[in-house]
Order: sequence, then C-alpha cells, then structure tokens
Amino acid sequence: MGENAELQDEELEVMKSIYEGDELYSSPKDNRHLYKFGEDTASRSFILEISWGPSYPSELPDVNLDSFYNKHVLPPVKEGIIKAVKEEAEQFLGMSMTYSLFEWVRESLDTLLENQPESLQIVCDEVDKLSVKDSSEEPEEGKQKVKKEQLTKGQKRAAWKKGGMNEDDRERGWNWVDVVKHLHQTGGGADLDD
Repeated sequence: MGENAELQDEELEVMKSIYEGDELYSSPKDNRHLYKFGEDTASRSFILEISWGPSYPSELPDVNLDSFYNKHVLPPVKEGIIKAVKEEAEQFLGMSMTYSLFEWVRESLDTLLENQPESLQIVCDEVDKLSVKDSSEEPEEGKQKVKKEQLTKGQKRAAWKKGGMNEDDRERGWNWVDVVKHLHQTGGGADLDD
C-alpha cells in the first residue's frame, strides 16, 4: 500500500469514529463524504460533498454541491462556497483534511451563506409575471361532452323491471320463457286417457 492509501484508511477510521451516530454525516463510499449544514427546512442549508481521489491527501479532494438537496442554493453562492472550501484545503495539503474542512464550514456558515436569501422570494416574483388565459382559442376534441339519454321515472322503472338498463346488467336467462307457466296459460294438450 502506498502512503496515500494508508493515510486515507487512517482518516476513514477517524471519520467513522468521530461521526458515528451523527445523522448529518453520511459516507456512501469509503472515498466519498457528505455533511449537511444548516436546518432541514431552511433555505440557508446545504449538503457539502468531499470526494477523495487516488492520490489524496497529496492532492486536493473534489468538493461539490451537486446534491439534489442543494437545488435551492443560488449558483453564485454555490461557487463561492466551493471556492472558499478549496482555498481552505490548500493549507492542509499532504495531511488528512476532511474533518477540518467540515468543521471550518460549520464555523464559517454565516459568512459562506451571506448572499443566500432567507426565503426564496425570487422564484415567487417570477411566478407573479406569468399569466393564465381564461379560455383557449382552439377547441379541444377530447373534452367534448357526450349527452346522455334522459329517461323519465316511468321509463327507468320499466327498464329495471325487465332486468336493468343495459343488457349487461340483466341476469342470464332474463328473457327465457317459463315453460310450466307457459303451458298452464295455453292449456297444454288434452289428456290421452279419455
């Protein structure tokens, strides 16, 4: 193992022991570390990701704010945070620096987010400029209403007596002739015993 790999293993052990049980820290891979700064629902919060390259700590780690959680952070603020963290990392070159960078960001959080608004009114201002038309110029073919056949109460009652409004509603054999009833009404045939 090279010197950089040994330093990375050592720093990984230290990171796991320091942040054990801390819900704000996560490490999806051994060389990727994420820490959440600020309150959960606040617009002044973000997740900082520090990824180690193969020759870390001899070279600077990759610092980014590409997490989906950071979608509310303004682009100039993101650039400022990344630039400041990389400048801070310069002084730790050759040493384990992930913990130190996370702590520095925690201490400098207000300074790093000074250009980030408390609430995102900018988006709301843009929404106010949008206009909605009451009716569209083109009639939509898919929304034409189909007029239902209107039946009177008597017509509905008669249909239900027959077994339902549609043939699908009726039981099998609804129109079959009751053979015994039919023969009784017609008188049947004459007895052959006479």
